[in-house]
Amino acid sequence: MDPKAPNGHLRSTPQFALYQRENFWKPNTGEVPLFNTEPGKLEELAKEKLTQGGWYYASSNAGQSYTHLANRQAFFRHRIIPRQLVDTNTRDSATTIFGHKVAAPIGFAPIGINKIYHPAGELPVARVAQELNLPYTLSTAGSTSIEAVAAANASGPRFYQLYMPHNDALTVSLLTRAFENGFDACILTTDTWQLGWRHDDVAIGNYAFYRGIGADIGLTDPVFQRILKEEGIDAAKEPEKAGALWIDNVWHGRAWSWEKIPWLMQTWKRISSGRPFCIKGIQSVDDARKAVELGVDGLVVSNHAGRQVDGAIASLDALENIVDAVGDKIYIMYDSGIRGASDVLKALALGAKFVWVGRLWVWGLSIMGEVGVRHVMRSLLAEFDILMNVAGFQNVEQMMDRGVLESYPKSYSLSAQRAKL
Repeated sequence: MDPKAPNGHLRSTPQFALYQRENFWKPNTGEVPLFNTEPGKLEELAKEKLTQGGWYYASSNAGQSYTHLANRQAFFRHRIIPRQLVDTNTRDSATTIFGHKVAAPIGFAPIGINKIYHPAGELPVARVAQELNLPYTLSTAGSTSIEAVAAANASGPRFYQLYMPHNDALTVSLLTRAFENGFDACILTTDTWQLGWRHDDVAIGNYAFYRGIGADIGLTDPVFQRILKEEGIDAAKEPEKAGALWIDNVWHGRAWSWEKIPWLMQTWKRISSGRPFCIKGIQSVDDARKAVELGVDGLVVSNHAGRQVDGAIASLDALENIVDAVGDKIYIMYDSGIRGASDVLKALALGAKFVWVGRLWVWGLSIMGEVGVRHVMRSLLAEFDILMNVAGFQNVEQMMDRGVLESYPKSYSLSAQRAKL
């Protein structure tokens, strides 16, 4: 990328591709790029940095990892058809989501207990998201208070991912705190009433909440503080019991049903003066239709990156099915298995309006904290910018067309090997 490109000033987004030039130039000044962001090598570097527990929690998938494998296989059956001699000099990666103009159709997916990846937890991630003007989503299982994350994210667009507690007063308290701190969309996750069976985690008893890590959102909540008091638990002296009580209140086997959604949606709309309410974890067309029927504003098509149901449908295949059924009736987002810019493009071409990225930035956080998150996400944005240039796209809207792909039949072979990407 030429920093003096004559059309650069016409873009509404930064010339992200300049990050490639920056890294190529570093040897001239006695520097080297920070680390390799190729997904497989990124994962290996993170494994070297993390504790065994941190590594297992970040990398484990449900059962034999067949859903994780299916997620990656689904991307391989679609091929991009590049166009040539397109004036991409004024290309623009910007898009909008829930009224926010953002730098790209890429957001920070909600991931819990960031303190097992880095002592600073969610704070460096929230800062980088604001810096890059990408949406940040805080998980109810986060290891930093709602208020502290909001302060770190400053003016950035941010949303709150809810694991709905079994106590309605606690739900209302969490949503109120979230909205009062600038989280202006609620994303209910419905695929994790309890953790899927993850062999590595179970084998070493790897559960941060039972070690007193990860309950910060609860410990800073007035309703949960009252619950602790009623149970006679002193969080400072008994962090393991406090952590267990917190996670017992938001996960652990007690499922909600569709009958609860109208109450939750109305509660959020009242608290937020009508801001969007979304559901994450939808994979079934029937569920998508039900969400539309109830007036849900958005869906995140996701199988939790293969961490919950082993042998489930690939998230990308579910996306196609759901877009065909209700794509003109609801705002559809995508999550699970994104490893690079071409994956983002494929999800957009198949009907997603926005894409969420998780494990990539977790690896960056694990390797080098805030610097690592920034390097990974700037690299992804640079790759996306360059892909637009070399594949002939002037804007994101041009990517939202199945005609930019050649797609092959669903003929996935069984494999006992975990996908390494």
